[in-house]
Amino acid sequence: MNSPAPDAVVAQGLTKRFGGFTAVDNLDLRIARGEVMGFIGPNGAGKSTTIRMFCGLIRPTEGSASVAGFDVGSQQQQVREHIGYMSQKFSLYGDLTVRENLRFFGGIYHVPRPEMAERIDDAVAMARLEGQEDTLVATLAGGWKQRLALGCAILHRPPVLFLDEPTSGVEPEARRRFWDLIHELAAGGVTILVSTHYMDEAEYCGRIALIDRGKLVAIGSPGELRSHGLGGTLYEVECTPLGAALEALHEARGVVDAAIFGDKLHVVLKPDGMSAQALTALLNTRGLQSSAAREVLPSLEDVFVRLVSRGRDTREMA
Repeated sequence: MNSPAPDAVVAQGLTKRFGGFTAVDNLDLRIARGEVMGFIGPNGAGKSTTIRMFCGLIRPTEGSASVAGFDVGSQQQQVREHIGYMSQKFSLYGDLTVRENLRFFGGIYHVPRPEMAERIDDAVAMARLEGQEDTLVATLAGGWKQRLALGCAILHRPPVLFLDEPTSGVEPEARRRFWDLIHELAAGGVTILVSTHYMDEAEYCGRIALIDRGKLVAIGSPGELRSHGLGGTLYEVECTPLGAALEALHEARGVVDAAIFGDKLHVVLKPDGMSAQALTALLNTRGLQSSAAREVLPSLEDVFVRLVSRGRDTREMA
């Protein structure tokens, strides 16, 4: 019986400090081969620093990590040869054509010369840029540029791919096409860690790792996080004025959390606490105009806000 393949990315106690500031704090993470892992967190949470350590660009202060079987602290060159990396900032050359950029990066990645033309054609097809090979990159639309950058990152056919907010600033339709490419690569066995601040994109990931202030707050599939991440049942209430209603709910027993969501309130109630009817009655007794509370399915944004808030409350009390 064959033993399972080792995980493509493993971090144990991974920590990075810059002086007195801890950017990544005792991170444990495992990513299976062929998995698409979402890396979610607010700005400054430590996502980019973690990815840079995984890429062998900076050394961990403490702990360890391996990528494609190589240690990121002592085998940086081997790590870099076995990964593709794409940053949130477009990094190709605008005064070169699509084909010239691909040829340039193929040289950087030491793609064998006899295979170069075939690899470039494959990258063009993967990025759906047929007919644009001789177009200057500076004239391409944002979504096309990002697909080209992805094509350049996989020219050497790496088993692991790190994408750091790759669709930032790209229009929604182009973002969706970009994710189609990500899943095509994963279906071919490529392991992908992708950071994003778009909650709708997180739905496309097999699992999501939520990081805040350098710490791993939660990990699981989108469905698992929605089912268990809130610590209660989510209700939606239409109420005016929203500010006064929010204040009343923050003081009420049985309310796990309450937040303004558009022109409504999203309220999380403890499983054995206040009922939906009691919630509506509470608002009405405060002289507020409210609709009947109705149970709604939580979005990943609801879960994200709750888990980050809960994690910060726990750390501040410690």
